[in-house]
Order: sequence, then C-alpha cells, then structure tokens
Amino acid sequence: MTTGENAVTGEAGKRYAKALFELAEEAKALDATETDVTTLGEAFGESADLRRVASSPLFGREDKAKALEALADRLGLSDLVKKFVAVMAANGRAGDLPDAVRAFKAMAARRRGATEAEVTSADKLTAAQLKELQAALKSALGHDVEVRAEVNPELIGGLVVKVGSRMFDSSLRSKLEGMRNAMKEA
Repeated sequence: MTTGENAVTGEAGKRYAKALFELAEEAKALDATETDVTTLGEAFGESADLRRVASSPLFGREDKAKALEALADRLGLSDLVKKFVAVMAANGRAGDLPDAVRAFKAMAARRRGATEAEVTSADKLTAAQLKELQAALKSALGHDVEVRAEVNPELIGGLVVKVGSRMFDSSLRSKLEGMRNAMKEA
C-alpha cells in the first residue's frame, strides 16, 4: 500500500469505523474486533488485486460483496466484522474499507491512550527497526506510540513519519526535490 493512495482517511470510512467501534464496545469485543480489523487491513495491504477489485467500478456491488464475504470467511473474521464488511460492500463502499480500517485502528489506539504514527519507507522495515522507531517516538513524544508502517518505493530511501498533524520527512525523494528547487533558484 502506498501513501499516495491512502494518505487521508475518507469521511465515509470514518463513519463506518465509528459505527463498528461503537458496536464492538457495546458487545464488549473491542480487542477481538481490532484484531480482526487488523487482519483485514493486512489483507488489503498485501494485495493490490484486492484493493483494485474493491475500488473498481468494473465490478458490481454484488460481486464485491461475494468476494469480500469469501475473504472474510477465509480470514476467519468474527460475525461482527463480517457484517461490517458486508454492509460496506452492499452500500457501495467496498473501496472505503482500507480507510475504515485505519480509522478504526486510530480510535482503538486513542482509547488505549496511545498515539498512532504513520511511517512510510521505501522498503519494508524489519521488526527490529520498527521497535527502535517506536522507542524513539515514545521518547520524543513522551507517551506510547503505535506505528503503522507502509511501503512506498517512490521515496527511494529514508522515512516519512506522520504523527497527528506533524510530519517529519527524511526521504531521499524530498531531499532530491529540495536540491532540484535550490538549483533552479540559483
């Protein structure tokens, strides 16, 4: 999943996520629902074909609903999350599922008192790198940080870290663009 595609969580995704969050709280199944939502998000993150099918107008709502129902069954998702996916597909919002996943996870992190950091790198970060980054962010911010990592090969190297409205961009692409702009001005 690239940052350019999903940098901003859509309003529809937020609304659906809020409804799921409230239902999960009511059912006292917030942790299990978050686990299922994370699993669903990973499936979308790992499959460009799944993202394409969910968002493509070439596939009808019924086809999307069947495909997502099969995916939910294969992933072993709870009935609550299966119904959530089915409702989004039936309402023509299958393409908003990745946004809903991000919004739900952000709500769950806030509920735990943690901040979510979006980290984009050119290559997939190792578990050790993620742990080191999480520790550095916790030290800098003074509270727990949950890192959500994405890969965007267009960065060439370095990282882009976004926490709330703050962003730190140490990507090689940004540095090259800065040099290019400086050379134009000279």
